[in-house]
Amino acid sequence: MVQDTPNPNAKKFVMNKPVKREGKSTYHNQEETFNNILAHDLMGVAHVDSVHFFKNVITVTQDGMAEWEDLEWLVKAILETRMPIHNPDYQDKPAEPQEKPKPKDPELLKIDEILDRTVRSALQVDGGDIELLAIEDNYLMVRYLGACGSCPASTAGTLQAIQSILRDEYRDDIQVVIA
Repeated sequence: MVQDTPNPNAKKFVMNKPVKREGKSTYHNQEETFNNILAHDLMGVAHVDSVHFFKNVITVTQDGMAEWEDLEWLVKAILETRMPIHNPDYQDKPAEPQEKPKPKDPELLKIDEILDRTVRSALQVDGGDIELLAIEDNYLMVRYLGACGSCPASTAGTLQAIQSILRDEYRDDIQVVIA
């Protein structure tokens, strides 16, 4: 099933089986797809900017230079041929080793819990998500994923709504910025 999202450049493809059992994955080019052949092939379609895998949903975002009716049939053809061999337990390429893994910041954990309870499910229903990157002083750096990544509403209304919620439930001087 194909669903529109608030982002005119993104469509949500709801599958009848899982595409990612644990976590989520977002890809912006074929090199990032590692051992995910389905994502690799989707990223090979002209004008596809990114793909986002979460549970049983694949969100495809395009660059705005193509008509959806032209792209949609290509995406559906890839899904039809690749889903039967797709492994929903795939692992993304491991991150480059760092000196020492840093424990998750307790402030980010607290903010994440607020977002889980208030807005994250709405973002996911629309084919997107939000990732918390860091908090410095009163600035919270976030990154939008999936359909939210290039949605005009995410840089205005959605960002303001998230900031308002966090000002009510976390700290009244917090500024939410897109990194």
